[in-house]
Amino acid sequence: MAKFLAELLGCTLPLPDKGAPPLSECRSQPHLGLRPASKQRPTIFGTLTNEKAPYDNRRDNMPQTPPLTGQLGTGGYNKNLYQTKDEGYAGLYYHDNNLVSGSLEALIHHLVPNMDYYPDRTYIFTFLLSSRLFIRPYELMSKVCHLCMEQQRLGDPQADKMRIRKIAPKILQLLTEWTETFPYDFRDERMMRSLKELTHRLASGDEVYRKAVGQMSQGLIRRLTVLSQYEEALVKINATAAERLTALKAKPQASIQRDMLSICNDPFTVAQQLTHIELERLSYIGPEEFVQAFVQKDPLDNDKSCFSDHKKASNLEAYVEWFNRLSYLVATEICMPVKKKHRARVIEFFIDVARECFNIGNFNSLMAIISGMNMSPVSRLKKTWGKVKTAKFDILEHQMDPSSNFYNYRTALRGATQRSITANSSREKIVIPFFSLLIKDIYFLNEGCVNRLQNGHVNFEKFWELAKQVSEFMTWKKVECPFEKDRKILQYLLTAPVFTEDALYLASYESEGPENNMEKDRWKSLRSTLLSRV
Repeated sequence: MAKFLAELLGCTLPLPDKGAPPLSECRSQPHLGLRPASKQRPTIFGTLTNEKAPYDNRRDNMPQTPPLTGQLGTGGYNKNLYQTKDEGYAGLYYHDNNLVSGSLEALIHHLVPNMDYYPDRTYIFTFLLSSRLFIRPYELMSKVCHLCMEQQRLGDPQADKMRIRKIAPKILQLLTEWTETFPYDFRDERMMRSLKELTHRLASGDEVYRKAVGQMSQGLIRRLTVLSQYEEALVKINATAAERLTALKAKPQASIQRDMLSICNDPFTVAQQLTHIELERLSYIGPEEFVQAFVQKDPLDNDKSCFSDHKKASNLEAYVEWFNRLSYLVATEICMPVKKKHRARVIEFFIDVARECFNIGNFNSLMAIISGMNMSPVSRLKKTWGKVKTAKFDILEHQMDPSSNFYNYRTALRGATQRSITANSSREKIVIPFFSLLIKDIYFLNEGCVNRLQNGHVNFEKFWELAKQVSEFMTWKKVECPFEKDRKILQYLLTAPVFTEDALYLASYESEGPENNMEKDRWKSLRSTLLSRV
């Protein structure tokens, strides 16, 4: 799993100390060093020292689907009262009336409503999010269907219609919350079969429930269709970018004239278009992807192929790839111009774009731009940087300084989050986190606490904290971008050719010659390998 994260984020993870404490309880998060850049200018990338956040019992901000109302008459069930162990199933353990652990079977029973009980919606979100670490979603759906059929005798053709009318709204509410919050689970045909089996029984005796089932099914199909269209669009965008890169390699002098400043020289407009891309890509990341990115085999599961058929985290990975693309695009734009004066102008332009991103609350694009400027082929251009007014850049680097676990950034993020909560306009609602750091926070939470306790119970206290972190992201990703789209700028940002690291070094050496023997040797090697291909 550490290798997967390192490949995904392009960072180096340290090996655990032999004397490290056991993972039977939460521990302080380990240091993590990002890949250093060999250059003279100071960089924001250094060593992360993660502080362990205090446990927060507040779960009122987690995603919640409004209860079914009107014709379905939901007034008779407990909407959000948390069930105590006196009322619940054997195998659930509480502390201060908060569920802290339980057997997997007991937790599944706790998910299923009955005549007198409906689970807390924060519990529904937390369990559906974390349960995939122990059981496949289609297997969980099968168990839920079986429990509903058995407990409420829904499989009995002679079942009391009044009984079905009382339990149906609750089961439909649970299924609605599942399909709306975790729709990607239902790309599995086995999930759809179980869903159809249960909803068919609920809808068989009453027109009201048939209508509710139809609305839920249509909403699910609509969400899955939109996802498929998005994935197809990504394939086309990536294909176009690859074609343009091929064209650049074939005729470099013909293609080199187009650059960001020729498309748009207004930093605020470019920052707005970057925010469009960020919010669109964020919106398609399912909450389960944060868990599935770090799935490991459950030690109590005898199935050796556990999770081998899972959709892992393709939308999450696509978002990380976008960050990398933007960083390389910035570096390419800076290294491309022949004249020093033009390179300095491009640097100052992107500094202004980064500042506008900060003001908007788009921290991910901000960090990608700073990352591109801190790449070695860019940072070594000392003569170019000598013509740049770096005061604004230094302020931005200070805001994203990694020391004290990105304290400055986290303070700014809290400020943006508070602004979003009290926002009077749609522009003030925007919060786009530095995504790689968010993933690392979740990764260390996952690695720092065991999934199961020594008695085999699920460590649910850990998953409350995991759900709290993911639910905050769920709030951020629902914001619609208020800025007008500029398709020309968007097309350029998404498909303009970007140099590889070797091509960036070659362009850098061509602009400002090598300074030592090692750079001279590398320059000669790159010229012989890259220029011979043209």
